[in-house]
Amino acid sequence: MPIIPDGTRFTLPPEWEWRESLRAQLEGLFSSFGYEAVQTPSLEFYNANHPSAAGAFKLTDRDGSVLVLRGEYTTAVSNLVRVAYPNGPWPLRLRYSGSLWNGGRDPELGRAREYSQVGVELLGVSTPLADVELVTLALEALRCVGLPQAALELGHPGFVRAVLGATGVDDQTLERLRRAVDRKDTPGLAALLAAAGVSGAARAAALALPDLFGGPEVLAEAERVATTPEASEALGRLQAVAENLPDRRFLFDLGMARRFDYYTGVTFRAYTPDFGLPLVGGGRYDGPPSARLDAAAIPAAGFAIGLERLMTALDGPPATSAPRAVAVDAELGARLRAAGWRVEAAWTADLTELETYARARGIPFLAQNGRLWSLKSNESLSVQEALDDDADNAGPL
Repeated sequence: MPIIPDGTRFTLPPEWEWRESLRAQLEGLFSSFGYEAVQTPSLEFYNANHPSAAGAFKLTDRDGSVLVLRGEYTTAVSNLVRVAYPNGPWPLRLRYSGSLWNGGRDPELGRAREYSQVGVELLGVSTPLADVELVTLALEALRCVGLPQAALELGHPGFVRAVLGATGVDDQTLERLRRAVDRKDTPGLAALLAAAGVSGAARAAALALPDLFGGPEVLAEAERVATTPEASEALGRLQAVAENLPDRRFLFDLGMARRFDYYTGVTFRAYTPDFGLPLVGGGRYDGPPSARLDAAAIPAAGFAIGLERLMTALDGPPATSAPRAVAVDAELGARLRAAGWRVEAAWTADLTELETYARARGIPFLAQNGRLWSLKSNESLSVQEALDDDADNAGPL
């Protein structure tokens, strides 16, 4: 019998430190843009209409009510806003960080059922400049953690919805068409349209969707199949966002139809050239209901970054340094920690045992009797000499 459930894993010290370092960098960046930290409960009431209900981990409370582990943050933050900030002030910028659980993920495909996520939500406004802020912040987030080559794909499910809606098919067929478009499955899309009896301009427009991917020229191509005001409005919003982006690290994917019934405006995903899965995902969701509260719609947009996926996309963790000393002298250990060193406390007075341990761990100094004994040079150094040597050989602590 396994020690831990499939889809979960232990996190060892080097990986934990790396993950938390990435988290701190991203949270610092989000804070610098004015996003304030919030946290939501890990336990939520079960709701069959919740976006992650299908994969929810369910629990039964003492009173018999069904609870679930938090499966996504957007709805959770939406509930928080409706309770704590029903009247704003708008715009409201919030950031979050924590664990999510999804029992519907397939561990055989390497998909974790418990994972860490950071993200932001910009609530109360719905303008092209608000979308630009989030797109810019998403690119900056990847740059700050070492992925400056990342590029975004911009889409608008409203465009796909308008084009497919013009076919006049029923909701079940419409969902099948959406999936085929999102998979870029043109033959499958053609078969579905034929089976539904869709022909003429509506068929041609729908079949064009999977190939509407590329640079600014894609918008011009899309205008030829934008036969409804809704489709034209979606293209206009994309154009307004693109014109205000500070750089050109983006492509258009007008067949992007992920979560067709959830997103209402500009959506985006970020990729790097050598990693096939999106590292950032988000977009505008003006109006979807809160999972728990019946209240007026609040315009909002946001994005999320999965930390474990981000770590997989990076080359690997930076070299982790062992503690700098084992302190027999507790007062000296405290002084070294105040100077920025990582210092372990001695658990024994046996210097031979401590030296053997320190060499095995790669710890360079023993701190004793007010001085540092270097295991590399077999010399006794003053604290200042050791600090100067550290500065010369390793840079700032």
